Amino acid sequence: MKNQIPEHVLRDGLRLPAIGLGTYKLNGRAGAEVIKNAVDIGYRLIDSAFNYENEGAVGAAVRECSVPRSELIVTSKLPGRHHRYAEALYTVEESLFRAGLDYYDLYLIHWPNPITDRYIEAWQAMIEAQKRGLIRSIGVCNFLPHHLERVEKETGVLPSVNQVELHPYFNQQKQRAFDAERGIVTESWSPLGRANSVLSEPAIIEVARAHGKSVSQVILRWHTQLGALPIPKASSIEHLRENFEIFDFALTDAEMSAINALTRADGMTKNQNPDVYEEF
Repeated sequence: MKNQIPEHVLRDGLRLPAIGLGTYKLNGRAGAEVIKNAVDIGYRLIDSAFNYENEGAVGAAVRECSVPRSELIVTSKLPGRHHRYAEALYTVEESLFRAGLDYYDLYLIHWPNPITDRYIEAWQAMIEAQKRGLIRSIGVCNFLPHHLERVEKETGVLPSVNQVELHPYFNQQKQRAFDAERGIVTESWSPLGRANSVLSEPAIIEVARAHGKSVSQVILRWHTQLGALPIPKASSIEHLRENFEIFDFALTDAEMSAINALTRADGMTKNQNPDVYEEF
């Protein structure tokens, strides 16, 4: 199965599989076991964050799982309270200590926190952490076009990845186009809508019936055909496998358009507008 998964090649050459595993609330021994199950199914991209408080569970799963560390892409994220340069550097180190890892494959600034306005300082620390070999590839989450333009203008280094809220109610067309023009891979958090009702949408249910697939599989396939990289979270082996098995069918242009038509101007699930939202 692994060889059938398409890949995204980042600007620095790192290769990401076209679907990853979200680990929010996968904590402790139970969380580590879920992650190990996911690896057994074929997942190779594991997404975590300092603020998820599960880097230890991720690290345990990486050490105990059925494949070598070199075959896994492990991600974590810098919290908003540690955007100061020195704090950002030692937070990356602390993330590694928590996980018991020598390096992260991908490390992201979790939110720009534009009111506090230290994200450029944080980005400069990420560049230094990459130079020190602590991180293979550096990126961001929830950065809008003007945040990314400022990053490029002030540091000359663009992120490899921008992870944003993306689902059928909020398809991020303009952001995806902006990222793609600059060689930034768009990852999708909350790809299945999390707290909204997208899984009950009649238009998607109709597409799922036509393909003999689940609604979740259709939505995740929609993400990949948009060129985005979804990172759904699941706990059961059944749902882990279901989410992963999305590359044996394709949506038609009409089906893609029908799902895209569901997007809304107010489609954010929790109204976490990156221009004002502050995450600590």
